[in-house]
Amino acid sequence: MSVDVVTFGCRLNSYESEVMKREAEAAGLQDAILINTCAVTNEAVRQARQAVRRAKRDHPNARVIVTGCAAQTETETFSDMEEVDLVLGNTEKLERKSYQDVVAFGISETEKVRVNDIMSVEETAGHLIDGLTGRARAFVQVQNGCDHRCTFCIIPYGRGNSRSVPMGVVIDQIRRLVENGYNEIVLTGVDITSYGADLPGAPKLGTLTAKILKMVPDLKRLRLSSIDSIEADDDLMRVIAEDERLMPHFHLSLQAGDDMILKRMKRRHLRADTIRFCEDVRHLRPDVVFGADIIAGFPTETEAMFRNSLDIVDACGLTHLHVFPFSPRPGTPAARMPQLERSVVKERGARLRAKGAEVLTRHLACEVGKDRPVLIEKEGLGRTEQFTQVELAGGQAGEIVDVRITGHTGRHLLGDALSKAA
Repeated sequence: MSVDVVTFGCRLNSYESEVMKREAEAAGLQDAILINTCAVTNEAVRQARQAVRRAKRDHPNARVIVTGCAAQTETETFSDMEEVDLVLGNTEKLERKSYQDVVAFGISETEKVRVNDIMSVEETAGHLIDGLTGRARAFVQVQNGCDHRCTFCIIPYGRGNSRSVPMGVVIDQIRRLVENGYNEIVLTGVDITSYGADLPGAPKLGTLTAKILKMVPDLKRLRLSSIDSIEADDDLMRVIAEDERLMPHFHLSLQAGDDMILKRMKRRHLRADTIRFCEDVRHLRPDVVFGADIIAGFPTETEAMFRNSLDIVDACGLTHLHVFPFSPRPGTPAARMPQLERSVVKERGARLRAKGAEVLTRHLACEVGKDRPVLIEKEGLGRTEQFTQVELAGGQAGEIVDVRITGHTGRHLLGDALSKAA
């Protein structure tokens, strides 16, 4: 064994895991398992702890190094585990020196924790990578951290304040990945619609997106990760309307469909703002599909408030739902609010997931008979431009194939490959 990486959570973590592996191997680290954690829910932390125990049980002689957001926000939780050899913060995990020190000096009990004050970090370095192991699309970090303090969210304390990667560095990274054969790039970060506020001239996400598409003409597909629709700028709307290489799938950081709950979450949008955004984008790009994160059972949520979250699925025409039963994170204001019974939270989560299955099935049925260009993720499986999963025979990971949609399973589409797309 050289260096194995176990990744939890978001696309940004996947990107950073690639950097971690590269830096650890360049430092000469061997027989090590790096566990890149997520802190978004209590369940994510539980899974990370479980992975630590499994790693040490299966590889008793390997060093187990824990990092990521949960390591940053709950350092003692992991440093107190006897299976853990080293805890690295979210900044330290990307630095070659962290791994060089392990190789040169080993790990002593007194230096088991190397976690910096994340709020003191003012810049985000653009780490150039050649690709992402085992992935058909490549993620590119454009931003890190968050300046907002939603009452349910622990992530700013794991990632720090918002900071952006300069446009030139982003474009260089994308050129490099396209030259290495990637047909689809996903822009990722913690709050990508806040991009550029800390850069000279304060360029916005729309400026960056337009620049990428202009400066990298060989890029076939550009996709955005989760966005905060209230921050969508005029340039972004223009690109949505004018350049079909920007994929017609937008995942919204929605969280709720009730105005009072949104205020108690300290979100910056109201219900009508999200509905209006979806209508505006659909007018510009009729083939668009929306996904959204929605929290079920937020503190103080009444049945009527919850129904507003159910209803907004149809009001916005959402297709892909990520449902999160509310999980009180220690240290957040929402954890101190009056909590609902866990049975109520779970029941509302189940109702939202059922609604998600209903709208997904409706979308799948509407796709039957259409021809769609599909990016193959692995043999026999790919995704349309709208990010809908397609099962088909053959195809090599990373190539784009024209596919006739012949049916669906209720979870994904079925299709027959026609030819490679131009």
